[in-house]
Amino acid sequence: MSQRIPIQTKATRLPPRAHTRREKPKAELRAELVNAAHKLVQEEGYEGLTIRKLAKRVGYAPMSVYSYFADKQDILFALAEDAFETLAKKIEAHPSDDPIAALQAVMTEYAAFGLGNPNEYRTVFMTEKTRPPEGRSFEEMHEANPAMKALIGRVEACVAAGKLQGDPRAIATMLWAVGHGTISLLITFPFYPFGDPQAFVKRMCDATLAALSTQNVPPLTDSPVRC
Repeated sequence: MSQRIPIQTKATRLPPRAHTRREKPKAELRAELVNAAHKLVQEEGYEGLTIRKLAKRVGYAPMSVYSYFADKQDILFALAEDAFETLAKKIEAHPSDDPIAALQAVMTEYAAFGLGNPNEYRTVFMTEKTRPPEGRSFEEMHEANPAMKALIGRVEACVAAGKLQGDPRAIATMLWAVGHGTISLLITFPFYPFGDPQAFVKRMCDATLAALSTQNVPPLTDSPVRC
């Protein structure tokens, strides 16, 4: 009797990559998409980040990407959260017994990220976010931001050491505003004679710290906010 040869159906003829993909946990697949999105943005900027291009880069069908991200804005949130996690790790790698030096390291790392990845900084941090991801709020995302926690923690250390006075969150937010504004200017006006970009960021942050050290900074709002 002749041996029957099994008929290959579409299910059994899946390409090797599809088989591998099915075996990966969902979190790992999402991380793969986020990494690919980082590269797309770094290479092509905001306009280069599309669901179709992202799907093509990782070998997915476009509809598969929608099972992880509802739209382009959801991808931007994922990129921002991933960037803040990376930034927090870099900040933690620069501890210091001097609380002011430790605080300055936060601004240095933030500037290095922005100036080293202008396309990504512009896309992730200079694109308006009109709504939070489904099932989350802006407040929850802010509270979970590890880079902001690191910044506030180092401001708290400066307050405890008597180097700064006032509300740590307000001071941290003001420093962030100065850092973000400075980096945004350097990226969007590259031909203005700022001098060395890193040196200009440091000058702006040092001037802000010097000004803040002369006053007691009140909270930003009347309502208490968790730090």
